[in-house]
Amino acid sequence: MSNFKNYLSLIKFSHTIFAMPFAMIGFVLGNKKATLSSYPLTTTSNNIIQLLVLVILCMITARSAAMAFNRYLDRSFDAKNPRTAIREIPSGIISAKSALTFTILCCIAFVACCYFINTKVLMLSPIALFVILFYSYTKRFTALCHLVLGLGLSLAPLGAYLAVTATFNLLPILFSFIVLFWVSGFDIIYALQDEVFDKENKLHSIPSLLGKSTALRVSEILHLLSAAIVFFAGVHYHFHLLFWIGAAVFTGMLIYQHSIVKPTDLSKVNIAFMTANGIASIVFAAFVITDLLINN
Repeated sequence: MSNFKNYLSLIKFSHTIFAMPFAMIGFVLGNKKATLSSYPLTTTSNNIIQLLVLVILCMITARSAAMAFNRYLDRSFDAKNPRTAIREIPSGIISAKSALTFTILCCIAFVACCYFINTKVLMLSPIALFVILFYSYTKRFTALCHLVLGLGLSLAPLGAYLAVTATFNLLPILFSFIVLFWVSGFDIIYALQDEVFDKENKLHSIPSLLGKSTALRVSEILHLLSAAIVFFAGVHYHFHLLFWIGAAVFTGMLIYQHSIVKPTDLSKVNIAFMTANGIASIVFAAFVITDLLINN
């Protein structure tokens, strides 16, 4: 049991709350589209449940692979950084070889789940894996690493939609862009903690490149773009009141996290990172999904 808990800690399983709710939005959007189109996978409730389980497993295995690989690749940097030296690999709780093996197994499980969903998802699975694993290298050569992380998580709503319909559509793509700019913005806030360490170790990030004050401005711009797409999607697709309540909470949490994190005071970064964004994701998804389910 303790070993299981160690692996949950390694992959920061609690951080699943960021992308999983958006995957559920994509899944519900796909089912609504499939129902209107008489798509075969939605002909019975059993098929819907089976597909939902597969989508959730895809989310868990893909994210676990990405996180474990990140910890494996960054183990030498984590050991030198006082903030991260207690992580599982540098502290010796989990070996580097075990973390890499875990990554490979999660990748295999992800592709296997995609196989049982549909052909298009299976064909796109190597691209998804490349994006989420490639992120771990990006801090070594570009300050745009935050956007690559955002891109990886942004695959959640579109991927879940594809799982149901096997087709692309603008609305789930818009939700993917919401995630892209939202995640990129809050990852910059999180990276403020390592500005000095990154500079000393020649690692790239927006804070190490531009400094804390300008990095926060960049984060604000990205979050403004995310909120703007929420507004556009709500207007363009004629969502109802529940969507707008969720949108208000989502936007409010974006504003809140920027109000509590200052260049001279990073004491509330974890509240901004985990609490504010966790609430933003879960509440927004709950209201959007309810809106989709009760309105035509």
